[in-house]
Amino acid sequence: MADSLPVKADPVFDGELVDDTLPQPRRREPKTNRFVRWWRHSPRVPLWMKSKPQAVQAGKDAVVGLVKSPWRYVGAVVRGLVVGVRWWRAWVTVRDYRTAAEESEKLADKFTEIRALTLFRWKVTGAVLVVAIVAVAVVDLVYGTDPLWIGGAVASLALAILGRKKDGSPGRKPALAGPRTLTWTMDPQVLVDAFRDAKLIGKDEALRLVERATRVGDGWAVTVDLPATRKAADVVKNRDALASALAVDEVQLIVERVRGNGGHAGRVSMWVADEDPYASPPLRTPLLGVAQWDAWRPIPFGRDARDRRIDLPLVWTSLLVGAIPRQGKTFAARLAAAGLILDAWVRLYVADFKAGKDWDAAGLVAHRFMSGDEPEHVLALVDWLIELVGEVQTRFRRMRDLDDLTCPESKVTPEMSRDKALNMPITAIFIDEVQVPLEDRTPVDVQGKKLTAGEYVGELLTWLAKKGPAAGIVLVLATQRPDSKTIPSGLRAVLGSRFALRVMDWRDSNIVLGEQMNTRGFDSSRLLPSHKGVGILRPDGDTSAGADVLAMTVRTYYMPNEDWRTICEQGRTLREAAGTLTGHAAGQDTMPVLDHAAAVRAIGAGHAVESPRELPGVLTSLVEYLGDDLGPEGRDFVPTAELLDVLEIDSRTFAQQMAEVGCRPTRDRVTGEDGETRQVRGYRTAEIRSAIDRAREGGESTGQEGRS
Repeated sequence: MADSLPVKADPVFDGELVDDTLPQPRRREPKTNRFVRWWRHSPRVPLWMKSKPQAVQAGKDAVVGLVKSPWRYVGAVVRGLVVGVRWWRAWVTVRDYRTAAEESEKLADKFTEIRALTLFRWKVTGAVLVVAIVAVAVVDLVYGTDPLWIGGAVASLALAILGRKKDGSPGRKPALAGPRTLTWTMDPQVLVDAFRDAKLIGKDEALRLVERATRVGDGWAVTVDLPATRKAADVVKNRDALASALAVDEVQLIVERVRGNGGHAGRVSMWVADEDPYASPPLRTPLLGVAQWDAWRPIPFGRDARDRRIDLPLVWTSLLVGAIPRQGKTFAARLAAAGLILDAWVRLYVADFKAGKDWDAAGLVAHRFMSGDEPEHVLALVDWLIELVGEVQTRFRRMRDLDDLTCPESKVTPEMSRDKALNMPITAIFIDEVQVPLEDRTPVDVQGKKLTAGEYVGELLTWLAKKGPAAGIVLVLATQRPDSKTIPSGLRAVLGSRFALRVMDWRDSNIVLGEQMNTRGFDSSRLLPSHKGVGILRPDGDTSAGADVLAMTVRTYYMPNEDWRTICEQGRTLREAAGTLTGHAAGQDTMPVLDHAAAVRAIGAGHAVESPRELPGVLTSLVEYLGDDLGPEGRDFVPTAELLDVLEIDSRTFAQQMAEVGCRPTRDRVTGEDGETRQVRGYRTAEIRSAIDRAREGGESTGQEGRS
């Protein structure tokens, strides 16, 4: 190696390691960008100078104000004249002197003085009138009518200033107020008064206008900020009181909390319709004129009060529709099915336990179809569900073997659902009048254990609602008996989307929409009987109303039987062309592939026999919140104020619900964070435990025992 020739080395460079992740020197922002940012966010710049829609609306308001200005001026002059006459009358009758004498109980002693002063002021009034008439005549004789016109204009201006609308001015508090409907669009003070009358803000508090009133659809929209510490949730909850203060029906008023970057807990968006938005005839479904549909797209479901189209996402979720009879429940479920029918790659299971003709056309496209309410139909549904449980398990096992490019997550993708080789199509099961199979008492033998068919159906549906969506299973249930006995709480808890048409009371509404939804301003029992097809939708996913909207009132599209049959025939044509017509629709009523052992292992159905009775909603919420504090080693007493804050419920409703389960409030002393001991109202945890035990053992007798 020492004798080897030297080798030319590579060049050596001097350098410095630069870490791009370290903070770099801040570049100076151009002055124009800083000015634009200041212009957009400065409170000193009016809103109409920041936004084109606001500028257009401001221009419209200015034109309307200009057109109405002559009548407003005349009205102000008349009011000023009335105020002036009232003031003169109080002066000439010595009202202040008389009132002081009455308060001091010396009216008889002062009567002579009051009478003399009254006569003197009448003489002064007469003298002033005579002087004014003479002055007018002299001016007219010497200078003509021009000075009189100028003087009249000045006098009318003075009267208009005196008669301007101003809080606290004499005569500004009429005994009968005029209608407030939509008046706030031109006079924001009316809106502030409405919030005060509804007890949503204090008498000395005001609102801050975020966006001026603008026309949106057939109504007016405005966004306001509440005073500090006031919450938008309280406004939503007390929507009826605000509607009364604005002199409109509650169906004409939509109140929403503004969420996201542009909102906060005290920002409220309001929309007030000119008239009942649901009084007009319903619109037919737009799917009627569609050649085909993509099931992965949200399905046209209806329109809200602002006439915005509301689309309902179905893939990766499930749907519960609840209502009393003849309110449009079946129509709503068929609307959800229509979009899936128009996708040739969707496999359908349809079970109609109403045993009518509403779903018959679905037999043209359904892989499995039945209509009836006998025990054999319930047992057939059990076989379907067992088959679907096995299908879900098989899909998950097969997805584990797929590469990450084909299956990025453990979920079915659009490409996978249309791949015939994979055989994982979107599979939707529709069960109308689901209370029939859930209440069926036919005994079934499940791996040596005796269960009723209803219990087994409930367990299978719950498992499918939990695990099925990721595997492409869509579950749609419709019932005319939305009560806690019919639909198990475990099943309701995993159903993503809810749609509640008119029901009998707030309890049934909460069964469909979720616990405490009535305290948040959503109660389908308040819907009018004349509003067919109108319900409260709680979607699981993004809609045109926004992803942050908790719930909304929606009027479903109208789809009579002839339109329904047309859509089903179109769906059959699409499936024949794509080669996806199978099962019942293809005349192949094969028996389901059953694996009872696998289904039992999957859902753990054996525990259904030993499961306790369902707890009422308020006790369920207390168990979730208190947890270990309900045990013997936990707390002895819980203040009512703490429970109201956690459960987000008003005191009257909470007291009523607690009384129904047999719990009575009591008083006890608690130590606050400041170290002071105060006496507050609340509930003993021992009494709550007793109510829970009674509910699990005796069901409906809980409330009666508590009241006895």
